[in-house]
Formats: sequence, structure tokens, C-alpha cells
Amino acid sequence: MREAAAGFGYLFNGQRWVARHGRWFGIGLVPGLITLVVYAGALVGLGYGADDLAAWATPFADDWSSPWLGLLRTTLTVLVFAFGLFLAVITFTAVTLLVGQPFYESLSEEVDRAEGGEVPVSGLTLWRELWISARDSVRILVRVALYAVLLFALGFVPVAGQTVVPLIGFCVTGYFLAEELTAVALQRRGMVLKDRLVLLRGRRLLILGFGVPLGLAFLVPFVAVFLMPGAVAGATLLARELVGQGDDTDDEGDDGEGEAMLPSTSPHTVND
Repeated sequence: MREAAAGFGYLFNGQRWVARHGRWFGIGLVPGLITLVVYAGALVGLGYGADDLAAWATPFADDWSSPWLGLLRTTLTVLVFAFGLFLAVITFTAVTLLVGQPFYESLSEEVDRAEGGEVPVSGLTLWRELWISARDSVRILVRVALYAVLLFALGFVPVAGQTVVPLIGFCVTGYFLAEELTAVALQRRGMVLKDRLVLLRGRRLLILGFGVPLGLAFLVPFVAVFLMPGAVAGATLLARELVGQGDDTDDEGDDGEGEAMLPSTSPHTVND
């Protein structure tokens, strides 16, 4: 559990960093506000239309007697909305990062600069960075969609579908949120998606400790917008840990554990 607690510590420290640098907090709010407006409208529309969708998907139950008809369609309506909310939480980060690519890239660089040591730059044009981010986000969302379909189906399993499956869903959400956020800093270090996933898999508890609390917080309206700048800052600090940079100023507490970390990657151009 120490790894999970350390992951949460990076999330907390990221929020503390932007609190001390108010200008960057304000800049980081803009993309989230734009995305929030779009997503809020989509979720409201889904909320109004979920019951009609449930009725359309279950014509075979039209002749069922009460309470079975109502129970089936109410359950399906709840699952449809939960599925939409799950996708919204997952895709919110990807879309916000895409909209705010220049903002968050600069924020991440500033965190690296403040922490000392190397400040890697990708050396790519803005449009090239946007294309790579969009392409990698689609690849991640395909993976998430597969998990979402599986968890949606398992949601019909009695007891486990209402207890274990939601917990797994939060872990999946948190893991991929962490991947999307750390991608800002890791992509600047020349790491392609495949390498990033390998890196994250090696520190699963650390990643879940960062991503799961953030995923839960993102379920609260407006919270995602205000946490996003700090989440990017925290993910940059986390990325430094993953590649072995860590805290360059904390030499007194170094007892050799740094040797177990992955070696720092030198910046180079991101490949396709």
C-alpha cells in the first residue's frame, strides 16, 4: 500500500504546486471549462433519452407484466447512463488535454523547470504534437471501450455486478486517467505509447494511487475542471519518478533506492 499512498502523494503535491503558482492554475482552467460545457450538454441529453433507449432496446418485453417490465427497463436505463458517465470520465481527460495541448505542455515544462534537472522538449511542431496526442488517445479509448463493454455485461451479474464490478471500473478509470495525464510529460521525453504502457505496468499500485482518487473526484460536477491543472502538474512529478528523476533536491534521504528506479530517458523526437 506504500506505493498507492505515494501515488496519492503526487496527486496532492500537484494540486499544491498549482496553488503556489496561481498564474498556471488560471491558464490550466480554460481547456477544462470548454470541455465541461460540451460534456454537460451531452450527459443531460443522455439523461433525458436513456429511458427511451432502454425501451427501444427491449421490444421483446412490451408484454411483460408488472413489476418485471419496469424492473428490466429501469435497470437498463441506469446501466446506460452509468456507461455514458464512465465514458465521459475516461474521455474528459483525453479531450481536455487535446484542447489544451499548448497550455498543459507549457505547464508540464514549468513543473520540470521548477523541480530542477533536465527540462525535456519534444522538438515537434504544435500540429504534430496534436496529431500524436489525438492518435494515442484514440488507441487508449479503444482499450477503455473494450473494458467498458465487458464491465457493462458483468454489471448484470447478481451481487458482483453491483459491488465488485464498480470497483474494477474505478480502477480501470484511474489507470487510464493516469496514462493520459503522464503522457504530457513522458511524450516530451520521447516515449511512444507502447513504451509508456510498459512503464506504467511496472508500477501499477503507484499509478492506481494517483489515478483512482482522481477518477472518483472527476465524478463530481465541476471538480474535474478545477483539479485538472494540478493533475497535470502531479502527473509530471509522477513521470519524473517513473523515469528515475524524482526529487533532485532530496539528497539527504537518498539511501540507494533510486537505483531500483528506471533510468532517465534522454529527450528525443517522438517516433510514429
